[in-house]
Amino acid sequence: MFTEQLSYFHDTTPCQGFIAYDEQAEAKRPVILVAHAWRGQDDFARQKAIEIAGLGYVGFAVDIYGEGKCVTNDEAPETMLPFWLNRKLLQDRIRAALDFVKTHPKVDPNRIGAIGYCFGGLAVYELLRSGADVKGVVGFHGVYSTEKEGYTAKMVPISPDAKGALLILHGNEDPLCSDEDLKRVQKEMTEARLDWQVHIYGHAKHAYTNPAANNLEGGIVYNEIAAKRAWHSMQDFFSAIL
Repeated sequence: MFTEQLSYFHDTTPCQGFIAYDEQAEAKRPVILVAHAWRGQDDFARQKAIEIAGLGYVGFAVDIYGEGKCVTNDEAPETMLPFWLNRKLLQDRIRAALDFVKTHPKVDPNRIGAIGYCFGGLAVYELLRSGADVKGVVGFHGVYSTEKEGYTAKMVPISPDAKGALLILHGNEDPLCSDEDLKRVQKEMTEARLDWQVHIYGHAKHAYTNPAANNLEGGIVYNEIAAKRAWHSMQDFFSAIL
C-alpha cells in the first residue's frame, strides 16, 4: 500500500491531504474522500483512507480545517464552529479537496464518492448538496443540526445539480443527532428526488465506529457490532454506484 501526504489549496489556505492506494494497480480507480471528525485530520481518518484503499479504491483523507490542523477535544468546538455556521465555506473547502484529488493520475475522475465521521458526515452531506460531481456519500454518526447552543447555521439551498446518493449510518442512541435532524434531511432528499437511505443501529451511540470512544455519560461510545455492520453497508453502497 502506497501512502503520501499531499498539499493542496482552498483559495489561499494551504491544506494537507493524505492519499492511499495500491501502487501495483495500473488502471485508474474510483476515489473515496474521507472527511474527518471535529478534531481535524487525525490517525483515525488516515487509517480509514488506508482501509478504503484496501477495498480497491483510492482513499483520500481531506483537510477541512486547513494547514493540517488537528486539535484537542476542548479546542474542537471553536475550531469547527466557523464551518458549521457557514455552510458555503464548508462546501467550498471540501470541494477544493475533491477538485484536487480528481486530477491525481491514479484516480478515475468520473467515479468519486465520500465518507465522513461526525462533523465529517455533515461535510460530505454538504458536498452532495453543493452539486459536486459525486456518485454518493456516506455519513457515519453524522451531525446534521442547523441550530445549537444559541447559534443558527447560515444555510445555502440544495443545488439543482445535486445528483448523488446519500447513505446515513446512525446510532439510535446518538445524542448529537436528533430525530428532527434526520427527518429534515430525509425531507430535503425526497423533495430533491435524490436516492437516500438511513440505517439505524440499535443501542449504538455517537462515535460508535471509534474504538477510542468511551464517554458513556456524554453518549460517545464505541460499538463493535454497529461499526462492523456500518462498514459492510458502506461497501455494498459503493459497490452498487462506483
